[in-house]
Order: sequence, then structure tokens, then C-alpha cells
Amino acid sequence: MTADPLQRWRQIGVVATAVIVLSVPAWLVRQSRAGAGEAPVEFATFVGREACKDCHEQASLSWTGSDHDLAMDVANEQTVLGDFNNAALTSKGITTRFFRRDGKFFANTEGPDGELADFEITHVFGHDPLQQYLVPFPGGRLQCLHIAWDRDLGEWFDLYPDQEIPPDDWLHWTRAAQTWNGMCAECHSTNLRKGFDPAANTYDTTWSEIDVSCEACHGPGSLHVAWAEIQPMARPAIETYGLVVDTGNMTSPEQVELCAPCHSRRSELGDYNHSTVALLQSHLPSLLDEGLYHADGQILDEVYVWGSFTQSKMYANDVRCSDCHDAHSLQLKFEGNDLCLQCHRADAYDTSEHHFHKKIFEGEPSDGALCVKCHMPEQPYMVIDERADHSLRVPRPDLSQTLGTPNACSQGGCHDDKPLSWSVDAFTKWYGLAKKPHYGPSLAAGREGRPEALGELIRLAGDELYPAIVRATALSLLGRYPGEESTRAFAAALVDPEPLVRHTAINSVATAGQEELAELVAPLLFDPIKAVRMQAAVQLADIDDKFLKAYQREALGNTLNEYRKAMEYSLDFSFAGHNLGNLAARLGDASEAERYYRTAITIDDLFYPAKANLAVLLNARGQNDEAEVLLRSILEAYPEQYDVAYSLGLLLAEMGRYVEAEAYLARAAEGMPGHPGAERNLKAIREYLSSTGPGG
Repeated sequence: MTADPLQRWRQIGVVATAVIVLSVPAWLVRQSRAGAGEAPVEFATFVGREACKDCHEQASLSWTGSDHDLAMDVANEQTVLGDFNNAALTSKGITTRFFRRDGKFFANTEGPDGELADFEITHVFGHDPLQQYLVPFPGGRLQCLHIAWDRDLGEWFDLYPDQEIPPDDWLHWTRAAQTWNGMCAECHSTNLRKGFDPAANTYDTTWSEIDVSCEACHGPGSLHVAWAEIQPMARPAIETYGLVVDTGNMTSPEQVELCAPCHSRRSELGDYNHSTVALLQSHLPSLLDEGLYHADGQILDEVYVWGSFTQSKMYANDVRCSDCHDAHSLQLKFEGNDLCLQCHRADAYDTSEHHFHKKIFEGEPSDGALCVKCHMPEQPYMVIDERADHSLRVPRPDLSQTLGTPNACSQGGCHDDKPLSWSVDAFTKWYGLAKKPHYGPSLAAGREGRPEALGELIRLAGDELYPAIVRATALSLLGRYPGEESTRAFAAALVDPEPLVRHTAINSVATAGQEELAELVAPLLFDPIKAVRMQAAVQLADIDDKFLKAYQREALGNTLNEYRKAMEYSLDFSFAGHNLGNLAARLGDASEAERYYRTAITIDDLFYPAKANLAVLLNARGQNDEAEVLLRSILEAYPEQYDVAYSLGLLLAEMGRYVEAEAYLARAAEGMPGHPGAERNLKAIREYLSSTGPGG
């Protein structure tokens, strides 16, 4: 049997990168979404809230005691909420004891070696509905204990009650997943500088204020304070009164993006200097990816608020965070339905004719009449922290029935005793059979790789009436459907007004030839958005110089350095090593690529993209035995990674083990229906085995 029908398996695009970036010509960016460039902060420095409160007394009073104020603090008698009077919690056979010694706070629990030991607690983290505790470790690390304090019940609880987490697991409290410096710090302190040294594997983390203070939102304040200290009649007329971030005059989308760095599921592109209101200038947000969101965009994993809110009609109609939340206390401006009735007429929406529920049920106020119960259902994260879905969507039990997504009617303990069909029948009775189109079925079909999804994904990606995060997600799924139609869709998306759409499109346009790729992507090297231009550089990294003009080659080199710096900043995470490995592989530096892939795997042994791409690299060197071990370890941890099963099948065929190869190719074909490579190679293997008889 020849190897040709199998197409060298290493040519398969095994895995997409985790955090790479992209963009479009500056003149195409809408002025309403400006703020793209960073504010001129070269002379502005952080001065602290004490310099602000005399002039902004009411704002300071509102902020005091807020979630931002109490985001983090030094552990002392005033800040520690938990019971440290020899209290104990036994979970999964391990007893953790909390006590005091010499005025300090300690926990006796399982350490990195699996043995019980005493650990001093130096900082508290959050306050409502739970408080966590930080322990200093070598290398400048602060590690977050896996046992937290339930403020409402007044008891200790395990943050991972249903998971066995051994000491060598990435999720163990002594390991990287619980390292405050990289996982939590940026959003709980102001002007944080992570200070990670990849060579020494140490942190030198600093901040200007330990909690989320004035300058976290308004930017470094020295210029404003200097202006304010001048006698009123002598103050010069300077733009924004010296404020780096002019929150009083920003648009609704800009305010939402101002909050997004901490209220979104995202990765960092470097230390955040609190000076920009363009999210992709400093961070790269997640799309509506499988495992993070349900197919219809409802929240699944811990994704915070931005990704759901930007799907909403509220966001599309210029509703902003401060319309519902006080900007300083963070409290809701009104209780109950009064919050929504700021904009929605009571006689139309706060009636039983709209919500079909009684306001009083069995003598008590009924939750069924509350807007948020239907439009913002909650679910718990960190065991006890109930968080609302901010997509403010209309309940669609019919989609729950077809897509397996959550049904608002049965969430929050309302109608969880009723079958889903009961909810569907009720909605049909109330609203009839007609249903508005929704992007959920299209995204679900794209996730499953169904052939019929192609046209729908192209339609979604190009329709500016849909939310940018939906359109970008459609583009990311469209990458599974190479061809002329999808290439045209990507080309159109490269000049889209939305940075997130441009960024997503770049990674998928690589199927074009080098000349066409340069024509489409090279202009994006000058995009005003950092994430966009960096992705453009990555896509052009290995292009032949003859396809770029001199000024483009210079921009490519500069932006690749910008990209490397962004990834090196995050080398305490596996995705960064993986991305740098991919870049090195593109540039033909196999040893450098291997080093970065192995760095990523060392950080998190379950980060399968790095394993998959290392397997590709090893196969190219003929080191097939280790490549096989890597691919098998992925499938052991993630049985539904059918593309990895496909790669393993091709590798085994290349090694002449056709019977084993047939099993994995069959698994891939079953899991990826319609995948041409899986079906074609499975057919070739089976024809070969049938022609050679038992034993192949």
C-alpha cells in the first residue's frame, strides 16, 4: 500500500493556537469605536486614591466597602472573615485546619509534596459571597488555597468538592492554576506589574494600590491632580482636565470595553496600564467557544460578563454598565423590576400579559414575575457564587430542546420539576409557533462540522446586524470549511469595522497562496489595534520577502517582536509556550519550537495543543514512538478529540500498523461526519486491509 492516499499526517492542521492576534487598515476603523490608540500617558503616573478623595468625596464614600475596594487586602483582624480559631474542614480525606500563631493566620493542609504542613496566610482575596486566602511560596508566588470561606453560611468549603486533585496536578492549590500573580492579580489590584522572569521562573509582582481603586478605571492621575491643585481661576483649559481616561464623555461601547479587561474571559498581551478603552489593545477575549459557552451563546464556564452582554440587544442599543450599576459602589441602581423599568414601559412589560406569572403566589412575592428570572438566569460558580447571564436573551425552550442548551424556565429552582416539553408547550400556547431566527443552530452545526453549516456560517460572519462576538465565532468555525466561498468570507472580514472580527479572520485566511496572503494581510500590519496587527505578523511570519514591500518587511519584523514580547509576558501559561513554539516552527527553527512546546507541557501536562504540535514536529524527525505516546495521552484525557484520533490513525499507518490505524481513523470519521480526509483515508486503509487479508 502506498502512503499517498494517507497524505502525510503531519500536514494536518492538528490544533489552532490559543492566543494569537490580527487587524485592518486604520482608515476603516469607525470613529465611534475609536480610543483604539493608547492615551498619551508618558508623563502621567499613578498617585493613589488619597490624592483623589478630597475633591471627589462622594465617589470615594460610595467606593469604600465596594467589591472593588475589598478585592484584595493584607490579612489582618479587620480583613479576615474566616474562622481561624482552630476550625477545620475535612474534604476528600484531607483535613485542613485554620489557626492563629503570634498574631498571624495559618492553614495546616496538604502541601506540594502531598504531606500536611503549616502555611502562613498573608493576604485575603474578595469578600462576598466568599473569601479566599493567599499563601507566599518561593519565587515570589502567592498561591490561592483551595478551601474558601462562605460568608453567608459562616463555614469553610472546598472549591473543588467533586474533583480529586493530586499535588502534581495543574489545578492543585500549590500549582500554576492557583498562582495569584498570573491568574488573578491583574483584576484585583491597580497598576499591577506581574514581573515574571521565564529564565528564573520567578515573579517580582508589584502594584500601586492593593485593590481596585480610582486609577484602575480613570488611568494614572498625576496630570489631573496637578491641574486640580492650581487655583480654580488660574487652571489652564486642558483636554479632559488631564485625565488619561475621560469616563465622563465616552460612548457606551467604550465604557463596556473599559470594564472588559477584568469582566471578560480573556488573555493578557502585557501589563495593563489602565490607559486604553479598546479591549484588543491590551487583551484578547475568548469567543463563544465550545466548553466556555453553550451553542446559543449562554454562559457555561466562568466567562464573566463581557462576552454575554455584547450579545444582548441592550448593548446593541447603547445600554452601558453604569445604566444598571452605580459606577463607584457597583450596587444596582434600583431593586427588582424597577431596574428594567428605567427603559421598558411598566404597562407593557411588568404585567402578567407579558410574563404570564403571578406577582403574588401562595401569599408571597413570586420570583416568576421578576424580569431577571427569565432574562438573566443565574448559575453558581466557585460553588456558591451565583452569577447572572448578561445576554438578557428571550427564553427559548425550543432551542433547549433541539440544542441541549439551558432552559430559563427550569433554572433557579423555578420549574425544575417539569419536563422540557412542558416549557415548550407553554411558550407555544403563549406566543404561537412562529420563532425568530437565532444563531444557535448555525453555531451548533459548525461545532459539529456538519456540511450544511457552511452557508449559514458565511451568512452570520458577514451580517453586521449580529453581535461582533457571534460573527467572529462563526468565522472561527468557518476555518473548518476550506474553499473559495470561505476564503471570500475571510477576505471580506479582514476589512470589517470590528477588531474582533478582523482578528479572527486573519488566522483562517492562510489557505491563500503567498502572494494573495500578502495582498490581503500585509495592510493589517499597520492596524491601530495591537492584537490585530500581531496576528497579521504571525500569519506573514514565514512569507517570502519578495511578496512584501520594504516598509512592510520592516513593519513585520517590528510587529513579530511585539508579538514575542506579548507571549513572553505570559510564559507562565502553557498557551504562550505553545504559541511561541508555533512561531518558531513557522520560521523553521525546530529546536526552538520543541523547547517552547515542552515548556508548555511542563506547565500543564493536560494542555493538549502543545502535545499535538510537538507530536507533529517529532514525526517530521522520525521520532514516531514519542509522537505516538503524546497523541495517545491526549486521547486518554480527551476522548472526543477526534482530530487527534485522525492524526494518530495517520501516524500508525505511516508506521505500517494498519489494523490499529483503521480503528483510530474509524473513530475520527464517526466523530467528524463529513470530514473528507478521515473518510477518504479510512476507505483507503480498509481497501488495503481487505486486499491483504488478516494481519495486514
